[in-house]
Amino acid sequence: QVQLVESGGGLVQAGGSLRLSCAASGRTFGTNVRGWFRQAPGKEREFVAAIRWSGGTTFYADSVKGRFTISRDNDKNTVDLHMGSLKPEDTAVYFCAAKAYRRVGDLFSATQYDYWGQGTQVTVSS
Repeated sequence: QVQLVESGGGLVQAGGSLRLSCAASGRTFGTNVRGWFRQAPGKEREFVAAIRWSGGTTFYADSVKGRFTISRDNDKNTVDLHMGSLKPEDTAVYFCAAKAYRRVGDLFSATQYDYWGQGTQVTVSS
């Protein structure tokens, strides 16, 4: 099993920045991708960003490209999401997720991730 714990959410004004962090523990050697998803009230969970643990290749949703940056710290086993130029439409609960090696499907899909954190609220005021 893998345990994921997010931190860093909060309230920020439009145009501001926040950094989310996801700490992993447990059998993380069985995972190869870490991702961030978000879910706003009444909407489906959507992909935000992901990073391959080996090599560090990153992927972003079009809606956050150029504003958000995902990064990893191999030693600390953490993944951060640096969010800049925040907009009210970025308001959501943000979830960290880990994808197991056995999953060969689309890493943009939430269904391919086996492990999830509890989520952290991000609210952007206009």
